[in-house]
Amino acid sequence: MKKIKYLVITLVAMALMPSCSNQSEQEQTTREDSINTELSDSLATAMAEKDSLMALMNDINEGMNQLKELQDVVSVQNLNGETPDRKAQLRSDMELLQKSVAERKKRLDELEKRLRQSQNYNDEMRKTIQTMKQQLENQQATIDDLTNQLAQAHIVINTLNTRVDSLNTVNTEVREEKARAQEETTRVTNEMNVCYYAIGNKKELKQNNIIETGFLKKTKIMEGDFEKSYFTKADKRTLSVIPLHSKKAKLLSKHPKNTYQMVDDGNVKSLHITDPARFWELSNYLIVQVD
Repeated sequence: MKKIKYLVITLVAMALMPSCSNQSEQEQTTREDSINTELSDSLATAMAEKDSLMALMNDINEGMNQLKELQDVVSVQNLNGETPDRKAQLRSDMELLQKSVAERKKRLDELEKRLRQSQNYNDEMRKTIQTMKQQLENQQATIDDLTNQLAQAHIVINTLNTRVDSLNTVNTEVREEKARAQEETTRVTNEMNVCYYAIGNKKELKQNNIIETGFLKKTKIMEGDFEKSYFTKADKRTLSVIPLHSKKAKLLSKHPKNTYQMVDDGNVKSLHITDPARFWELSNYLIVQVD
């Protein structure tokens, strides 16, 4: 009887041995698959970050080419011969470039932050990012210089004054030209300081195609399709306080921190713009949701 019992135990053990071996091989295969997946994900992340860096570098180079073309156009001789419509187009082009530079700075900062948190940040990438930052700073300085040339009529006025001094007379045509130049300077300056703001609850902003929202859906600002007549036009130079007439309010549009304050005026809030130049740097449109 004991011999039979021993034989049964031996047979059971032998039957279980292949199963344990198969289980061990399966666990090993699972671990290898997990490691391969992790390595693949890490490689994909590194490639994506590199592609983002290259795409941003191409955008910056394109901006430099566009600025070079504008520099060739904006000169003393060319500006004197340009029509008001052409000058307005040049100003519009530079405003678009300025927005592009601001957006690229933001993208570069976000990319650098992600790289610093990853294992892909090395000396070569750090030097590349520093070079790109310097290029963006140079682009901004060039845009500021070109904008000043367009915004001021000193070129026209100086040319006229030289002509007047040489002739030692001031005729009606010169006075009219000076007046037109001064009016153009004022008009350009006013245009560059125009801003817009819209204040409303979620329903009102949605009805005017300013925001898009829904059930379990994050609120999103519509781009270009909103009802512009709903906005109030204002001057950046004089707009410092905006009454919101509500206990609760939040900014939906993007504006740098530390450039504004939400102040309680009794039972309602008001928006105080403390640094107008930086506040309107990213957008000329302010959107505030109140409840």
